[in-house]
Amino acid sequence: MKSITIHGIYDTMDKMIRKRAQKQGLSLNKTIKNLLEHALGLQQPGNSDHREEFIDLFGIWKKEDETEFKRNIRDLEKIDKQDWQ
Repeated sequence: MKSITIHGIYDTMDKMIRKRAQKQGLSLNKTIKNLLEHALGLQQPGNSDHREEFIDLFGIWKKEDETEFKRNIRDLEKIDKQDWQ
């Protein structure tokens, strides 16, 4: 497998790549390879796992957040039978 060195990466680009790698829990190398594969249209055929494409939209809830959310939507889960007549 080949190795490539890229010179002259702007600070902004460097920060964005590092932030993405940290957010996805990947190494810089894997992150850059993923970015290149995506840019060049080289994703593996038949790969239906698109989680990485949306990873920046996901968050992780703490148990307290989940509890608060469920408490806040409790009224929305009640069914009023009169609404269905």
